[in-house]
Amino acid sequence: VNCDLYVRDADAAQRREEFASPDERILVHLSNFRPVKRLTDVVEIFDRVRKKVPSKLLLVGDGPDRSKAEWLAVQKGIHDHVIFLGKQDRVQEKLAISDVMLLPSELESFGLAALEAMACKVVPITTRVGGLPEVIEHGRNGFMAEVGDIDTMAQYAIDILSDENRLRIMGQQARAWAQARFCASKIIPQYEEFYRRVLERSS
Repeated sequence: VNCDLYVRDADAAQRREEFASPDERILVHLSNFRPVKRLTDVVEIFDRVRKKVPSKLLLVGDGPDRSKAEWLAVQKGIHDHVIFLGKQDRVQEKLAISDVMLLPSELESFGLAALEAMACKVVPITTRVGGLPEVIEHGRNGFMAEVGDIDTMAQYAIDILSDENRLRIMGQQARAWAQARFCASKIIPQYEEFYRRVLERSS
């Protein structure tokens, strides 16, 4: 992750005003909208959160399940609060204005989307699949639940979004974790040193 690019920048507060009023929280989901990403679960989770916490949902990306998610948002009466942004070149600008990322995927390889969010001080709420348990320390810098457990993921979101201080601290911990373990500026020199040692041994 490029931690210089994925950062909560100075203009984030101003950009946030385009999407939400000052009393609203922002949840975000970023994917290719394929069935494995369970986009309708994202809408279901947000529907539960919205009943307890004034909020908006930003959906970044495009793909085959977009129309299902749009229809579900209409059915639930929350379409005015669900913002479909389509594909974005500068996703870090949307992450930087968000509070929580929802990632209820069935499959996730490395968990790059969660890491990019964490670098922007966004608290990830994900499923316990693929590489996500390597990226998230449950209860410290994010939350994990089982695939399809919409109620638990919604409750995690409600709890953290209702506690300003805890949200801020977890966001800071998420950023610190991403910086310490996954930032390109840290990782690349480690790889270079590793290869240098290997080459020295073989010569």
